[in-house]
Order: sequence, then C-alpha cells, then structure tokens
Amino acid sequence: MSLETVVEDIREEARNRAAEIAEQAETEAAEIVEDAEAEAAEIVEEAERTVEREVAREREQRLSSAALEAKQLRLEARRDVLETVRESVETALTELSGERREAMTRDLLEAAATEFEGAESVSVYGRADDQDLIESLLDDHDGFSYAGGYDCLGGVVVESDASRVRVNNTFDSVLETVWDDELKDVSARLFDQ
Repeated sequence: MSLETVVEDIREEARNRAAEIAEQAETEAAEIVEDAEAEAAEIVEEAERTVEREVAREREQRLSSAALEAKQLRLEARRDVLETVRESVETALTELSGERREAMTRDLLEAAATEFEGAESVSVYGRADDQDLIESLLDDHDGFSYAGGYDCLGGVVVESDASRVRVNNTFDSVLETVWDDELKDVSARLFDQ
C-alpha cells in the first residue's frame, strides 16, 4: 500500500466522518428548531389564553358595573317617583276643604280627646288656616281651647299640662304612618313588581 492510498483512505474516512457530523448536526439543528417552534407555539397559546381570560374578566367587570349603575339609576328614579307621589298627597291634604276637611279634623280631634277625659284645661294646636274650623269643633269639648298655629298639613296636636300628654293627630302623622305601612304596596303598584 502506497502512501497515496493511505492518504486517500484517511481523506475518505475524514469526508465520511465530516458527512456524518454534518448530518448529525443537521438532525440536531432540526430537532432544536422543532423544539423551539413547539415552545413558541405553546407560549403563543398561553398568551392567547391569558388575553382571553383578561378580556372575559374585563367584560364581566364592565357588565357588573353597568348592571350596578342601572340598578342605582332605577332605584333613584323609583325614589323620585315615590317622592312625587308623596308630595302630591301632601298637596291634596293641604288643599282639602269643606265638609271633607271638617270631618277628618273632627275625627282626629275626637280620637285625641279620649286621652284627655276629665282634664280641666286642654290646649289644641292646628294649622293656622284651620283656626276657625278648629275653634268651631272645640265648642263640643269643655276645657278645650285653641292654643295657636302648628306647622302641619292639617289635623290637631292636643296637649294638657296636667297630664303631660301630647297627642299628635295631624294629617302629617297619619300620612307618615300610612306611608310607612303601605309603601311596599304603593311601590309594587307603581312599578309592577
């Protein structure tokens, strides 16, 4: 075997070894690229899921805020309507006149008078505009006298120093009681609940 043959064999083996190394490097490079692409795809998928969760959370927050705001606006509107209804009732009571006002005032006075049976001196207060009406109703009650105006829609406030009792039978107090007792029903009728 000549030196040239040996050199050629070494070269051939080096070429084969280089080809093997290149092939192995290409295989490893392909695997690295494939792994990197898979990892990148996984990162993109996780980022998409994170964005979707964030969008869903943001949507829920906005929907919840909008629902709460709508509920508050509805309650505010209902409160305004109920206040308007109450003001209308108060106006109607203030404007009540004639026999109807006299009958209601008499009933309130009679109910209060039962607390003062046998009292020698009883003071009766009422709306200043109702003074004549109240004084005419007091003619039926011994010891009762009109004591002055009282800021109210109508009715009477009756008191006696002797018994230290004060009865508030004004239209206002009756309205307050009825309003508190019937508010739920009034609200249900107005708002179809």
